Amino acid sequence: MKKNLHPEYRPVVFRDKSLRDKSGDYAFLTRSTRASAQTIEWTDGRVYPVVDVDVSSASHPFYTGRGRVMDTAGRVERFKQRYGTK
Repeated sequence: MKKNLHPEYRPVVFRDKSLRDKSGDYAFLTRSTRASAQTIEWTDGRVYPVVDVDVSSASHPFYTGRGRVMDTAGRVERFKQRYGTK
């Protein structure tokens, strides 16, 4: 295998920046090749690089249940009224 071809695979903390202002931090520790200049001290006392993400499972409407439900029946009815089925 070639040396210095792949990036380093190491522990990284991903933090949801959309929740930092509202209800506190949501972060999780996982392994990644993503690099970051910022660091954070994790609950185990070690310091890890931290990457801020826009959306996580804690803030995404699909996972939180705050998603909008589209009125598909109303759309179908309006389509039929507009273009009619003959």
